[in-house]
Amino acid sequence: MNLIKQPVLWAARSIFRNRFHSETISEQHATMDVHVVSALVDNYMYLIVDRQSGDAAVVDPVEPEKVIDLIQSIDNSNRINIRTILATHHHWDHSGGNHKMLQLIPGSSEISVVGGDDRIDAINHRVKNGDKLSLGRLCIECLHTPCHTSGHVCYKVSCDNEISIFTGDTLFVGGCGKFFEGTAQQMYDALIKTLGSLPDHSKIYCGHEYTLSNLKFAKHVEPNNGDIDEKIRFAEECRHQKRPTIPSTIGDERRYNPFMRVESTSVQQHVKKDDPIEVMAALREEKNNFKTK
Repeated sequence: MNLIKQPVLWAARSIFRNRFHSETISEQHATMDVHVVSALVDNYMYLIVDRQSGDAAVVDPVEPEKVIDLIQSIDNSNRINIRTILATHHHWDHSGGNHKMLQLIPGSSEISVVGGDDRIDAINHRVKNGDKLSLGRLCIECLHTPCHTSGHVCYKVSCDNEISIFTGDTLFVGGCGKFFEGTAQQMYDALIKTLGSLPDHSKIYCGHEYTLSNLKFAKHVEPNNGDIDEKIRFAEECRHQKRPTIPSTIGDERRYNPFMRVESTSVQQHVKKDDPIEVMAALREEKNNFKTK
């Protein structure tokens, strides 16, 4: 990727430029590399690279300079070419850097800014549920998951048997996003029917580092769930080392995430309801007011 540094743009760094909550890590899979990059106070951005072609997509690049720096540090042969920006939703801490990202990449007129909401910064490719895009040999499937926002999209990136899901603010490790523009029914559909229908080995890359606070709430809901205790120990060690607690997997989330366990007897007993939609609503309301110690 041939990047031309523009002094004016590169001088105008974000106020968060030298801050980080997690070190950048690179998850190397057989068909794709996923680079996990911290942003702002607790956000994550992602650089997805097809290992065969070098074609790349960036997910929610709110601090685009960090993405450019990463590419320059790992791409000595100029193989990585950004083809797509994948925006999960319109909130500024996810899509607010899209325009700047385009400014930093020569030839950006050919880059697709993909999303499911016209409120997304610099969007030029509106997608709907089930739409598919290509990134080298990788297939990107758009999964419309309205609730946190009405136009929220999760991106399923797959090749052969490898599946990575970029879930934005719909699904977190141990939790889910607030219902700003939707209902408990919609979040149930998103978590249980849409994401929950994916294979257990599907890797989850979410939009924020909320894991420990989410797990403390999960422990409150299911105090006897040993899987939660194990995940808390893991998350505490990650945070001590300033490492991301992601990725998770769909199978993992079924074991300890209360919002994916709304049909579990122990979760239903906690909220004293047995209808899964009512359980989802009750959990979200309780989590909104839950104070961690």
